Formats: sequence, structure tokens, C-alpha cells
Amino acid sequence: MTVTVYGAYGHTGRFVVAELRARGFVPILAGRDAEKLRALAASTPGAEARPASIDDPASLDRALDGAAAVINCAGPFALTAAPVIEAALRAGIPYVDVAAEIEANADTFTHFADRAREAGAVIVPAMAFYGGLGDLLTTAAMGDWTTADEATVAYGLSGWHPTPGTRTAGEVSRERRSGRRVRYTNGRLEYHDTEPTLLKWPFPAPMGPREVIGDFTMADVVTIPSHLSIPEVRTHMTTEAAGDLSSPDTPPPTATGRSDQTFLVEAVVRSGGHERRAVATGQDIYAVTAPLAVEATARILTGRTHATGVASAGRIFDAADFLRALAPHIAVEPLR
Repeated sequence: MTVTVYGAYGHTGRFVVAELRARGFVPILAGRDAEKLRALAASTPGAEARPASIDDPASLDRALDGAAAVINCAGPFALTAAPVIEAALRAGIPYVDVAAEIEANADTFTHFADRAREAGAVIVPAMAFYGGLGDLLTTAAMGDWTTADEATVAYGLSGWHPTPGTRTAGEVSRERRSGRRVRYTNGRLEYHDTEPTLLKWPFPAPMGPREVIGDFTMADVVTIPSHLSIPEVRTHMTTEAAGDLSSPDTPPPTATGRSDQTFLVEAVVRSGGHERRAVATGQDIYAVTAPLAVEATARILTGRTHATGVASAGRIFDAADFLRALAPHIAVEPLR
């Protein structure tokens, strides 16, 4: 089956294209830069390049023509998500994106939930390292619990070389919230000016205890509460990675291939005096976004879903089974 990848020539988009080909899909290469698309098509046998602009609906329709699904890898998603979703709805095909932007993901749920549900369409935002993986881990850890008091996703990254797209998306998000910080508390998103706190998080081996920035809020605060009854959702980030992201001198990742960055993500849910944990480890947060997005697309196209409409990974898929399917890209420890 053919799958359109919008933003195919970007850093994450290239990983997604490679993963699609490895799994037997035929990618259609789409995006705003025709020259970059042609260069990628020249090195991707059998792939067709279809330039398309978010302000030209007809070009987006051409990019999706004949495709079974679309994966949007082009940020900032505050600008690209809605136009590509609209095109997917017109084409009657599923939409998956890898957005890490909190506000963009919230907008997708707000603006498209009713229309997608009424149309029987499938829209899965944040099907990526941030937003998707944490949601899957938290959902798996919840197990048979129907509610919990709080959930925390702690990100242990050895370092972080952000792509230009990551930096641009961050700038757009900061502008949208006027420089304020955001958290999910008392059952809602809250914007505030409170300074971040430093905490010691007891990551399991091989990482071990590390200093983290508390409430370093990521897209999980949108995806997790979208379907789990948890009034407090927090995400933490190791100080090394946060420092790399904030420094303008940190170089981007290498143009090709998987980086040597490693990660350990721990999701903890607490209810009363009890807690449950799920842990995932792997290498290169951008590279592992590809198997997350492509596995999601494959499951949607083969009917292995629990919902229609706008749905996060933990809502629409069997979380534990999905996590097992990510091997060897991501190793998931038995639930504790």
C-alpha cells in the first residue's frame, strides 16, 4: 500500500520513509520544497515526489491521491496539522502525525474530534517519541485501573541534539503561550510563570538516579488525559538534555543515520498508596519515532484499532501489544 509522507525530506521524515520501505509500503514523498523532494526521490527507488503546500489545498489533494494513509512529519504542526488533516478527510484516509507541540495537539482534539467521529475517520496525533510513547507506557502501566491519582513520565536522555524543526516548533509554542510554562493539573492545562524545579529521579539501571527538571512539560499532558482519568500528569527531563535543547550552540543531529543518543523513559502511575511502572529504552529519539508512526499506520490499515475519530496511541491501540511490537527498536521492561 502507498502512504504519503508529508515533510518526507526532513530529519524524522527520512526515518519514516525508510521504515515504510522496510515494511513493504510504497512511500509518496510530499512536502513544500520541490528541490529537496526531487533529491530524496532520486535516492529512493520507486518513490514518487509530489510537491504540496499547506496554503494550496489542491496540491495537498494531489499529494494524497491514491494513498492509503498520510503521515505528517512537517513542523511546526501549529501550521501544518490542520491543512493536512483537512486533506486527509477529503481523501477519506487515516491521518497520523509526529507532533510534539502541546498546543498543536490540543488543537487537533478540539477542532477535529466531532468531525472525525461523525465521518468514521481516524486521526492519531503525536504518534512519536514525545506524546505517543509516554501515552503507551502510561496506558500499559494502568492495566485494569480505571482511574489514578497522578501519572509521571520521566525522560532520561543522554543528551539532545535538536533538529532545526524542533527548535522552530519550540519557538512557535513559546510565542503561542507568551513565554509562559504549561502543566496539566486539577484535570486541565494551566499556564503559569513559576520557575522550574530540580529533582532527583531514581531511573532504573542502566541509567540510575539523575537530576531532572521537574514539570518539563511535553505532549504527554495532552495525549494521556485525552482518554485516561488522571487529574495530574507531569513530565520530567534530565538536565543534560534540557541544557542541550536550551543552548543555541548545540549542533543539530548528523544528517543521516542513527545517532549515539540513548534514552530511558519511565512512566509511573499512582493510585492511593499503590504505584505501577513501565520502562522503555532505546537509541535516538528521532529514529524511534519512525517505527512508532509506521506501526500505528499499519495497525490502522489492518483494522487493529479500538476507536475512530481523534485518538491518542493509548486510546486507539492495545498499548501493551503495541509496545511489544516495537522490538528491537525499543526495549520495554515487564510492568512493575
